[in-house]
Amino acid sequence: TRGRGGEEEDGGVRSGEQMAGGVGFVTCGGVVGEKAGLILGDKLGLCGSRRVKTEAARGCGRVQMVAAPAGAVTSKKDATDLIGNTPLVKLNRIPNEEGCVATVYAKLESMEPCNSVKDRIGRSMILEAEKAGKIKAGKTVLVEPTSGNTGIALAFIAAARGYKLILTMPDSMSIERRMVLLAFGAEVVLTPAAKGMKGAVAMAEKIVSETDDAYMLQQFANPDNPKAHYETTGPEIASAIKCEVFVSGVGTGGTITGAGRYLKEKNPSTYIVAVEPTESPVLSGGKPGPHKIQGIGAGFVPAILNTDVYDEVLQVSSAEAIEFAGRLATEEGLLCGISSGAAVRAAVEVAKRPEFAGKNVVCIIPSFGERYLTSALFESQREAAYNMTAQSVE
Repeated sequence: TRGRGGEEEDGGVRSGEQMAGGVGFVTCGGVVGEKAGLILGDKLGLCGSRRVKTEAARGCGRVQMVAAPAGAVTSKKDATDLIGNTPLVKLNRIPNEEGCVATVYAKLESMEPCNSVKDRIGRSMILEAEKAGKIKAGKTVLVEPTSGNTGIALAFIAAARGYKLILTMPDSMSIERRMVLLAFGAEVVLTPAAKGMKGAVAMAEKIVSETDDAYMLQQFANPDNPKAHYETTGPEIASAIKCEVFVSGVGTGGTITGAGRYLKEKNPSTYIVAVEPTESPVLSGGKPGPHKIQGIGAGFVPAILNTDVYDEVLQVSSAEAIEFAGRLATEEGLLCGISSGAAVRAAVEVAKRPEFAGKNVVCIIPSFGERYLTSALFESQREAAYNMTAQSVE
């Protein structure tokens, strides 16, 4: 198998580079991704180079776990240091059923500390603003328009570093997101869903103009957004696998701009695919419109989006995104959000093409599914759960 640094391992993986949570994961048969499909990053900053052999486990058909080397688990100075180094996982059943000729991998940003890819940019924007002397904990009031996940990232980082935070967001965002934001102590201001993110941005600008010592991080225009992905997401993917096709939904445009640029620099032939909602095909030259894919399709072309970095824009409908997000749970064991379904739907479409036969397609899984329990994604399950009745044991 191939470790994060690209070194071939016969019958095992490097325990330090391929471990998470103090435990090393090794697939039976010695092939990472063949059965369990796991390529794990050093999620908790684990170290060490002891090789973990799997000869005894060959043929058992399940993931083996071994203890981490002594001293491998390191402490972090605060919660922000837990961000990054998320795993890649090979998708198996969905690509097989869809007739894919390429191999599809998903980068699980759902495994960030607050369960979304936005943790990366939240840290980057706040820390870089501190370094530049633009904000100061205990004095500055941070204000930001958000579709939810960026707000959650900012909320947990603001709480850890001592900032007051005011967030504006469309009222179409799930109740789970609002509750998490409130749990972190953030103030939430809702705007009409029909106005999309433009309405949330306008409200944030109004609040800044009326609030002393207020500072808007401006995720849609802040260069520290794509910088986070250029410095972390892109390198993590490139060190773990030969990425020949990269697929990412476009919200602020930071992920595809930063990670896409890095991957293109490492391999200019990397094919980059942007994903947007069919109902709001702005990147394709269409008009903005309401849709159910939370986190992408802002309704305008973000200032930080480098439209030259991607080779193609694929449209995915809300219904398709919801369908594939559901299939990720029931067929791959991955509980993800609606935009994750959109990314996988697009990745599968590309992976069917003959020109990509035998190549690796990597897509971003932006967030964890538990944040969408009251959304359209889990409508049937929610109804079934509420209609359950207790069964007599007599």
